[in-house]
Formats: sequence, structure tokens, C-alpha cells
Amino acid sequence: GVVEACLLHMLKRRAAGFLRTDKVAALFTKVGKTYAVAGDICKKVQDLQQQVESRKNQPNGQEPLKRQGSTTIKTPVLTLQAIKHIWVRTALIEKVLDKIVQYIVDNCSKYYEKEALLADPVCGPILASLLVGPCALEYTKLKTADHYWTDPSADELVQRHRIHGVHGRQDSPSKRPALGIRKRHSSGSTSEDRFAASAREYVESLHQNSRTHLLYGKNNVLVQPKDDLEAIPGYLSLHQSADSLTLKWTPNQLMNGTLGDSE
Repeated sequence: GVVEACLLHMLKRRAAGFLRTDKVAALFTKVGKTYAVAGDICKKVQDLQQQVESRKNQPNGQEPLKRQGSTTIKTPVLTLQAIKHIWVRTALIEKVLDKIVQYIVDNCSKYYEKEALLADPVCGPILASLLVGPCALEYTKLKTADHYWTDPSADELVQRHRIHGVHGRQDSPSKRPALGIRKRHSSGSTSEDRFAASAREYVESLHQNSRTHLLYGKNNVLVQPKDDLEAIPGYLSLHQSADSLTLKWTPNQLMNGTLGDSE
């Protein structure tokens, strides 16, 4: 969406097309007439759009299958967000978005007004350079429209710090953190059930959701509860909500779901 906003900034009417509502499509199509890389993207996008249309026309949501010898290929399922940004998205997945933007910057006088972002001698090349990194990635698993965050989950951060942390620690959990804990006694009282539920909810809160954003996480941070007690390793995390910052620390035993006889 951000890349599209940059591409559409002060785009000439003639370049965008007088009657076309999808100005990004018009821009890619016009660039594709003189630049083969963009022309290939145009063909691939048109194929994807045709597959999406044929999928819509299938009765009862049946998926059309294409036979090639003994194999069958399913029509790709695209979300509404993916269809909305299908031109930039396809160029990004094909790892040529940076090349197309660089070509547009080099020929900006054909497509943009003098005050446009891509016509700027500094901002235009910077945008093309910034896209080199994303175009080098393999997008084997794309996030869907219901993701409101872009950084790794707390669970993944814990895994990373365990891998790169001190090896051979006896108190550091070696498996994925469980979201449940074991009760200290088997009496099954209401207070213990409430304790288990609150502890489970606390550990679950370390994992990202749509209300909080994980800014930082680090495992094996030592905390000393009292002067006469030994320091306890745990997971430190910094969370951001709409109106506040929250610092949390959880013992490794709780992250691992095994409290045992610990107080």
C-alpha cells in the first residue's frame, strides 16, 4: 500500500489513463510496453485475475482444476487485500519490483509531474534502493489481512534467544513454551483453579494479539526477588498498547509450564 501511494503521487493523467479507475494497473501496463520486465508482470497479473474470476464463477465454491498429464494444479486463493494490491504484490514476489521502480525513476518525465516523489533526484532513487531488500526475500508464507503486526511473536523470540543464549543451562527450558501450567497440588480447589487460569492468561498475554504490540523480548534476564535469594532467570518483554507501555518479566519455569514446588 505504501509503495502504491508513492507510485501514484502526482502521476500524470495521460500516464494513469483517462478512463481507468485502477491507476496502478494503467501505470504498469504503460511501462510494460517499453520495459520487458514490467511486461512479464502484466501477463502474470492478467493470468491471476482470470483465475480469480473463473473461481468466482464456479458453482458452490468448487475449485477449477487444470490437468497437465497426471497432475492437477489448483487455482491460487487470493485474499481481498492481495487482490487490491495485486500489481505491486506480484512484482514483489517475482523479485522485480525494485527494477520496475528504478526504470520508472529513470524515465520519470514520461509519467510524473516535476514535483512528484519519484521525479525527485534524491527520493526517487532512495525508494528504488529500499525495495532491493524486500525483493531479495522468498515469500513462501505471506501474512493474511488479519495480521496487525509485522514483528515476530513472543514465542518465536523466546526460541531465538534460547538458540543464541548460553548453552548447557540447566534452568533454561529446552522446548517450546507451553501455554498451560501444572498445579502445585492435586486437591483441585477453586483457588488453585483460579491461580492456574490467571497464570495461563499471563503467559498467553506475552504472545502478540491485536491489542498489544511486542517491541522487544529477551530470555534469561536475571531478577533477584530478595537479597537472600538467588537470582532467577526469566523472559523480559516490552509491550505497547494504544495508550501505554508495559514491561513484563516471567520466570522461565512459568514460560515452560512447569512450576513444580516453586513459590
